[in-house]
Amino acid sequence: MSWSAAQYTKFEDERNRPIQDLLARIPGSDAGRAADLGCGPGNSTELLQARFPGAAIAGMDSSADMIAAARKRLPGVDFEVDDIASWRNPGPFDVILSNAALQWVPDHAALLPALIGKLAPGGHLAVQMPDNLEEPAHRLMRAVAADGPWTPKLVDAANARAPRHEVDWYYRELRATGAKVDIWRTTYYHPLAGGGGAIVEWFKGTGLRPFLGPLDEAERAGFLVRYQAAVAEAYPTYPDGTALLPFPRLFFVATR
Repeated sequence: MSWSAAQYTKFEDERNRPIQDLLARIPGSDAGRAADLGCGPGNSTELLQARFPGAAIAGMDSSADMIAAARKRLPGVDFEVDDIASWRNPGPFDVILSNAALQWVPDHAALLPALIGKLAPGGHLAVQMPDNLEEPAHRLMRAVAADGPWTPKLVDAANARAPRHEVDWYYRELRATGAKVDIWRTTYYHPLAGGGGAIVEWFKGTGLRPFLGPLDEAERAGFLVRYQAAVAEAYPTYPDGTALLPFPRLFFVATR
């Protein structure tokens, strides 16, 4: 299933909050060149531009739909379709931002030094990744995938994201490049109007993609019925009609 800019931006306010928190931790106020890797529909690029208004900014995403939305949103920014793992731009950059994207890229042991190597001296690699694979929403994706007529098609769905490493692993790998490292983990609590159905809509734009993509229309509908019922039980709806979605995220700013 391809990325959908429209689906992703349904919860833009909530998705923007960790970007704002990450950008606030980047030292300094000036940048000559900046890049947004996995820029999506341009919401993170827009915030990067506001943080460093004097920077020449490049945005990149593997999804043509996302890049089309980003170009419409920010026509003055240089956006391109590319892959983070084989990103060809040599830099150097004063800031490289990657928000909620590196979890889809394999081999972080090779990727992180490569990205640090594209920084100018004193430049910053600022990264945020969801750290929620053991949250109920993700555990239920795997459980529903393993128990239904769709199971043979979803054998590899849970492996779409790169292997998750612990915080100390990222600290060690980044320090091994000689970078100064600021690293932290935050859990956000998002009240979503619409109860369990809203939580399903949230993950349709991200984590559910590998599970829904291989299925035909009928299988997808059946999967979502089962998944939404399980989510509604795991995340109770409050009297005001909202459900609370806890969302842990890992952050780091590595300065060359």
